Amino acid sequence: MNKIPPFDLSEQFKLIGAEINAAATAVLASGRYIGGATVETFEKAFAEYIGSRECVACNSGTDALLLALRALDIGVNDEVITTPFTFVATAEVISAVGATPVFVDIELDSYNLDLAQVEAAISDRTKAIIPVHLFGRPVDMTRLMAIAEAHQLYVIEDCAQATGAEWKNHKVGSIGHLGCFSFYPTKNLGACGDGGAITTHDSQVSERLRRLRDHGRKGSYFYEELGVNSRLDALQAAILTVKLGYLEEWNRNRQAIAQRYQQLLSPIPDLSLPQTDTSGRSVWNQYTIRIAESDPKAEQARRDVVRSQLLDKGVISMVYYPLSLHLQPAYAHLGYRPGQLPKAEQVSREVLSLPMFPELTAEQQERVALALKDSLG
Repeated sequence: MNKIPPFDLSEQFKLIGAEINAAATAVLASGRYIGGATVETFEKAFAEYIGSRECVACNSGTDALLLALRALDIGVNDEVITTPFTFVATAEVISAVGATPVFVDIELDSYNLDLAQVEAAISDRTKAIIPVHLFGRPVDMTRLMAIAEAHQLYVIEDCAQATGAEWKNHKVGSIGHLGCFSFYPTKNLGACGDGGAITTHDSQVSERLRRLRDHGRKGSYFYEELGVNSRLDALQAAILTVKLGYLEEWNRNRQAIAQRYQQLLSPIPDLSLPQTDTSGRSVWNQYTIRIAESDPKAEQARRDVVRSQLLDKGVISMVYYPLSLHLQPAYAHLGYRPGQLPKAEQVSREVLSLPMFPELTAEQQERVALALKDSLG
């Protein structure tokens, strides 16, 4: 029996491979591999899709966050509030510019920032908030922007897992001061390699971002400040332009798959299924359930036992994320202790992401549900 993978890019390529090959060949034939019209075309199309005035492409989602912080002059002695339940890049870039990440706990139903705790964590050193639209579900941006405005803080949206997600009919990345996107291959809009982008309505900020991504250069061999080499290459831009035309269809497929999972899994006891919010539109980068601990003192988490049994039945699942950032060795110097952010710590022991990609079939989902039921039984 074939295994069901967590994500299968080969199925996507079967559908659009001819277009991808044609776009890539055109770039190779042009001889213009860095910058130029191909990258500019993608930036314009992506800005229009998101609903932002400007888009600045770069070479990764990590660099998108890093450049955003630098463009806002956030650095030493500043604090940035964010979530501990996310990929390390979100906090890593805060440290990279010399600022301090301040972690606050999450909501159990959304896995996103608990906004009440965000407001309580604001100090006179706080300069920005980085909300993460985790697994494709948007943060309550109405409430968050009100908090930011009241305290005169920047909001940098981490949209790495949420390209196309919406809050009250506005796409994420168009609501905060800056939106940061990853085009890692497994994202909803994925390149055939690394890639990223920053969106903003501020033309002055976008102008600085363009300098920073290209060594701080303004004109040939004139440097206004020190930047980095973070350019999106033309080959990836061409591929992303093709894929952007399919993104809404793929996101609709993900939503249908998530709805089918809800129907298949809701009768199974001991599962906490992901919740939806009528004010937002999730694009389901992941479909993540929680398996409650039957014995919190057990040597191995029940989630891990179930995951192993699923693998034996041909279902490959993933754990995002097994240890919250505030407890990672890299952040031991910040002094966080176990039990300080209990919800993030709880979900780290319980979450399990099931196979999710636009081409996942109903038959495959039924196999996943049956394997999960048997493993829990």
